[in-house]
Amino acid sequence: MLRLQAFNITRRLTRAFSTTLTNTSSSVGSSNSPTGSINFQLSEDQLSIQDTARQFAREVIIPAAPHHDKTGEYPTEIIKQAWELGLVNCHIPSKYNGLGLGVFDAALVSEQLAYGCTGIQTAIEANGLAEAPVILAATDAQKKKYLGRMTEAPLMAGYCVTEPGAGSDVAAAKTNAVKKGNKWIVNGQKMWITNGGKANWYFLLAKTDPTANAGKAFTGFIVDADSPGITAGRKEWNMGQRASDTRGITFEDVEVLDENRLGEVGQGFKIAMRAFDITRPLVASAAVGLAQRAMNEASAYALQRTTMGKPIIEHQAVAFMLADMAIQVEASRMMVWRAGWLRDQNKRNTYYASIAKALASETANKCAADAVQIFGGNGFNSEYPVEKLMRDAKIFTIYEGTSQIQRLIISRAITDATKQGL
Repeated sequence: MLRLQAFNITRRLTRAFSTTLTNTSSSVGSSNSPTGSINFQLSEDQLSIQDTARQFAREVIIPAAPHHDKTGEYPTEIIKQAWELGLVNCHIPSKYNGLGLGVFDAALVSEQLAYGCTGIQTAIEANGLAEAPVILAATDAQKKKYLGRMTEAPLMAGYCVTEPGAGSDVAAAKTNAVKKGNKWIVNGQKMWITNGGKANWYFLLAKTDPTANAGKAFTGFIVDADSPGITAGRKEWNMGQRASDTRGITFEDVEVLDENRLGEVGQGFKIAMRAFDITRPLVASAAVGLAQRAMNEASAYALQRTTMGKPIIEHQAVAFMLADMAIQVEASRMMVWRAGWLRDQNKRNTYYASIAKALASETANKCAADAVQIFGGNGFNSEYPVEKLMRDAKIFTIYEGTSQIQRLIISRAITDATKQGL
């Protein structure tokens, strides 16, 4: 009976979240596959963009990453080169002069860039997070103005939602916007904003109805970063991903035209949360890239380092650590692909996006920590690459929804699916 109940819960989850991975209209897989079959073969176009990102990461990002990690210098020139190759803003629709890539294809790029340096990749991918609400809810005029400019020059954007006292608890955000004529007056402070000091514009979530519940209390806005009253704080010196520009942003009587309101009044929270269905698989793909790098670095070192007359890769203790890395990396990548594919098919992917984010984030941390262990004393030294990987990895379990928040989303889905069967 228990086995049957478990099977039914799984089946309800499968139906509820559209899990059938078939080769219909998706760009994933070969067009030669019969309809309904499962296919993990990338198309020639996908292999091409993946290879471009891989080559860029290895030839441009990896050599420069230590400098940016040690100095915290923003990788302006690297981002410019990536932009010229089409590796930035790659999901902007072709109508607005973008490549119009889906989440799946963008994940292929994100993984490769993160393999080089997740700090640089995060700076690039922060554009995608800011742009996602615009792609989802903006008017055509807003898209032409703000997405269009991103394809005309290597500009950056920021996603202003988190506050000093409102991280996972977005509903506790206090930044407010008050309507006055055809303008909104914004006051408040945001914190940990990636690209905060480099952005051309921000997606801003502000409270417009302090008496409503979270689902109706907030409204989204597109705010030009050079608007009077906006002050960017100092660049934060973080544990890892130091190439990324992270700052607090203060809004003091900032005037935002109503034409820059994103969607309907009171719909901002829903728009911001919907954006995560696009961006969480991409954050997860970056975590996969870091984990893959950790495994590759550890494998290469284990092949060269000898103890007791043989390479340490031949010692079972080390070999099994590498095997576990491979298991975790491959499983995480498959979850990223599934979550991305579902979103590209306009199917609900929230459940799988959260699984991908939680699994890949923890995989990145485990693989980085094990890589340091395999390097031994050298792994603890900054002259070797794995200590940076370990520092960079930690943020994946925190930003864009902590691992605990992902488990909350997943467990609620399980609860709902279970109740449906009662």
